Amino acid sequence: MKASALCFQSAVVFVVAGMIWGITMGISQDFSASPAHAHLNLLGWVSLFLFGIYYRLHPSLEVAKTAIVQILVWIIGTIVLAIGIGLASTGHAIGDSVAAFGSLIVLFAVLLFGWLVFRSERPDAGIRPMAPSAR
Repeated sequence: MKASALCFQSAVVFVVAGMIWGITMGISQDFSASPAHAHLNLLGWVSLFLFGIYYRLHPSLEVAKTAIVQILVWIIGTIVLAIGIGLASTGHAIGDSVAAFGSLIVLFAVLLFGWLVFRSERPDAGIRPMAPSAR
């Protein structure tokens, strides 16, 4: 799978989940989880879509194993972070620890993305694509 396609498809899943969550909060008039909802939309919809645009504009990264790993780590971190913030903002003490762990996962993913960006912009960038059978 191409990195940009994974980003775009995942972003759509996140925005649908975020919209359903937002509608549910509106119907119940309980907005205590709004911070988690906002993080889910920002990290899951906006950031993934922007990553996808970058990967689409850089064909050497489209099929790089590291790009796929970066996206998967980002997705996991986003889910863990949103759950943690949701728990914390609804009064569950464990939420802070879960959110902190999710934050570290997301930080690792963005550092990995930064490494890919700086590496791919070098004239001698040696980004290795996936094996042809994995495309």
